[in-house]
Amino acid sequence: MSTVKKTIVPVLLSTVWISVNEFIRNQLVLQNYWTDHYNNLGITFPAEPVNGAVWGIWSLLFAVAILIISKRFSLRDTTLLSWLVGFVLMWVVIGNMGVLPTGILIFAIPWSLVEAFGAAYISHYFTKPRA
Repeated sequence: MSTVKKTIVPVLLSTVWISVNEFIRNQLVLQNYWTDHYNNLGITFPAEPVNGAVWGIWSLLFAVAILIISKRFSLRDTTLLSWLVGFVLMWVVIGNMGVLPTGILIFAIPWSLVEAFGAAYISHYFTKPRA
């Protein structure tokens, strides 16, 4: 299998999967939670195009990390390890900074698990031999 098919394709597909999930979850479904929380803190929720571009970079880097993890671990372990690295650590940091609206976690935890699973599945699909 070519390098393009084993590396670039899964990273690009995973990046799209992650980006779409992040956009739908945070900009459509949970936007009111974010903006209300930030307004209560006396600050504006960062929703400028540059912020979206940074999240695009985060999505790409997360996809690369998932691909690397997937080469050494099972689909289940890739999903859980990726979720821990990509989301739990982020929530710990933004929670520590006081900018995490904890009310979103009831939605964000299961959604982010599905997001991590989808990207892990894409990586495994393109990199693992199939019978």
